[in-house]
Amino acid sequence: MESIIKKAGEIIEGRAAHKGYNGQYCVLTQEDLDGRLTASVVTPSKAEGLQWLTFCTGLESNKCKRIRRDSRAAVCFGSEDYSITLKGRLEILTDAESRHEHWYDGMENHASGPDDPGYCVLRFRTEAYSLFVDWKEISGVL
Repeated sequence: MESIIKKAGEIIEGRAAHKGYNGQYCVLTQEDLDGRLTASVVTPSKAEGLQWLTFCTGLESNKCKRIRRDSRAAVCFGSEDYSITLKGRLEILTDAESRHEHWYDGMENHASGPDDPGYCVLRFRTEAYSLFVDWKEISGVL
């Protein structure tokens, strides 16, 4: 079980932009403002195993509006070799240190730089997981 958790964490970290952005995406699911579920394809900025991962966006984005209403979310990474689903909560980070730490090449298409007042970081903290890695399936809570 521990080896599956470790490998899933390595997969997530390897798909983060700070490991070399090259079009790596995952799906972020939130409750929309009308109470229905919605999904967004997003690029993870940084990650620490299954513990947490971050995304960069605009303060006025729908993602931020949803977080202000309900911070619950799910994140899914998938390929023909694995399926990693994480359930947890999102928070909006606006401090200068976080904005600089999580900025990556490619974000300049969305904001003028890490000091852009409309730019923020979303941190997802995992509470539970469902993993299918190496043809083994496990679920648990952190």
